[in-house]
Amino acid sequence: MISIVEVHGHRGARGLRPENTLPGFAHALDLGVDAVELDVGLSSDGVVVLGHDQVLSPSVLADTAPAWPDDPAYPYVGKPVRELSLAQLRTLDAGMSCPAAPMPGTRIPTLAEVCALLAPAAVGLSVELKTDPTWTDEEVELLTASVAAVLRAFGCTERARLLAFDWRVLAEARRHYPELGRVALMERKTLTPGTGWLAGHSPADPVAAAFALGATAVSPEHAMTTPALIAQAHTLDLPVNVWTVNDEADMTRFIDQGADAIVTDYPDRLHALLAAAPAF
Repeated sequence: MISIVEVHGHRGARGLRPENTLPGFAHALDLGVDAVELDVGLSSDGVVVLGHDQVLSPSVLADTAPAWPDDPAYPYVGKPVRELSLAQLRTLDAGMSCPAAPMPGTRIPTLAEVCALLAPAAVGLSVELKTDPTWTDEEVELLTASVAAVLRAFGCTERARLLAFDWRVLAEARRHYPELGRVALMERKTLTPGTGWLAGHSPADPVAAAFALGATAVSPEHAMTTPALIAQAHTLDLPVNVWTVNDEADMTRFIDQGADAIVTDYPDRLHALLAAAPAF
């Protein structure tokens, strides 16, 4: 027997469509995901924009033309997102990151545009804030506030959750935006001794630390997810959302272990697996 698990589309459905793009999110909706996971940062002029990397990556984006003639910042790929304006970021081609379905000419969307697309649908929003320990507390607070304002403006707060490896985001959300879910992201490299990622909490017992911080769910990388971790989280009433799981055997294993959600680049695979298995 196989238990019911939520299907979370990673960066939309990045194995099937360009990641963190409107066409990718639309396809994820068509596949019937329970939640869409996406990544955000802040442009130099204060707009919340989509993107996984804090520094624009040539593996995902390509320059097309400067935002205005003789722009000294051009080319933009290789530069930090927060050093570029929305107009500069809009020139980038974000449609070539998925070899299975290239969509040249696709642009970087804003979080507002994503919310406009997703708000009418009965789907959760998992918004990962891309900060790290080098950011000041004030910078973390600004991005968190900016994201919360967009979600509120589109009436998405009740079904949105903020995700972060930098747990200062979760602490800030707990203090000022308690209506938003708070998901503690975990991976082995952020749980080393002396880590600066956990807002002062010890990495020795990350599930207990996430609970103490006020997380409403935990999201560990699949390589560190064990039956014991899942059981501990459930003892604390914390759902477990495992990332990023693309192999069907791994999907089955985590479902059998009691994971609450699976984050995947291929929501179609997970849906087919769930459809073929009896549920209880």
